[in-house]
Amino acid sequence: MRPRLLALAIAVPVALAPVAPALAVAAPSLQTRLDQLTASPDFPGAVAYVRDRGGEGRTFKAGTAERGTHKPMPGADGRFRVASVSKPIVAATVLKLVDQGKVELDAPVERYLPGVVRGKGVDGRKITVRMLLQQTSGLADFSAAADWSKIGKQDLLKVALSLEPTPRGKFAYSNTNYLVLGMVVQAATGRDFRVVSRELVLEPLGMRDTYWPAKGETKIRGPHAHSYGVNPVRPKDGIVDVTRLPGYEFGPSGGLVSTPRDLDRFWQARSLKDRFVAVAESGWPKGSRYGYGLMEVPLSCGPMWGHAGDIPGTSIFSGRLRSGRTATVYVTGTATGKARGRLIAAFDTALCGDKR
Repeated sequence: MRPRLLALAIAVPVALAPVAPALAVAAPSLQTRLDQLTASPDFPGAVAYVRDRGGEGRTFKAGTAERGTHKPMPGADGRFRVASVSKPIVAATVLKLVDQGKVELDAPVERYLPGVVRGKGVDGRKITVRMLLQQTSGLADFSAAADWSKIGKQDLLKVALSLEPTPRGKFAYSNTNYLVLGMVVQAATGRDFRVVSRELVLEPLGMRDTYWPAKGETKIRGPHAHSYGVNPVRPKDGIVDVTRLPGYEFGPSGGLVSTPRDLDRFWQARSLKDRFVAVAESGWPKGSRYGYGLMEVPLSCGPMWGHAGDIPGTSIFSGRLRSGRTATVYVTGTATGKARGRLIAAFDTALCGDKR
């Protein structure tokens, strides 16, 4: 989550045209990619966890878990803030409630939140749960307008409703959609979305190291690396240690803490049969689509299903191929510009190009 909570994909720069075998140049290995990432000051540490279609998992690490030390990065069971990779978990929770008959995909949001989603050009009677899941509701993204010095005291939905909406029915990525989905879960069950997602998704999948931070909690529990980025409350301080953050306040849009191994468990279980809508926003690779909390993005070996996310001090790409191969790659800095391209290249290599 940076101050905008999410900055998503740019075109993957590693898709290569076919060349004659004699002229082919071997692509860097995944370990080399991670070493290159952490050779720059942008990313003190990097971790990749890859599980092949046969079920064998491998961990790759580079850099340090804490600046000024030689402390190694944690492995596949090290915890980190997964930012917008929280969204697939929330979407899976909603779909479980659909299966239970407690939520209807084509029901208006008004049914669950009467009078709540009303604002500038926005009417909850015309927005369905499906639109929220697919990012086609028209709700503006609160994150660009939020005052992060008031985090926990500001009504982020009211912030979003004061903004100019996007065209309803057309894809427009907005953290507000998943903020409202968390509210729908609570309205439909009478319980906080964190409790419901734990019971319906995290516990059944054995994601024991994944949790939603408690209110007021700023630390990360268990083994983890330090993360470094711009604190949105004090941006003038520049790059600082932002390991401690009020994760509870990031809510269903990006508050989850997990591990690479737990995310693998999720991707192995996640259905790929969702309905996807075309993505036509700048910054997304051509041919990208979005489903119920899932990005479908073309890589050099074909489409990937998963998600990406950014939070101050951490950037992540995580997902799977149709073959069942999964990968999570994260760095302990916020990836922007050319550095983001290098992170995407590492993720592409993890899923497509490194068999070692």
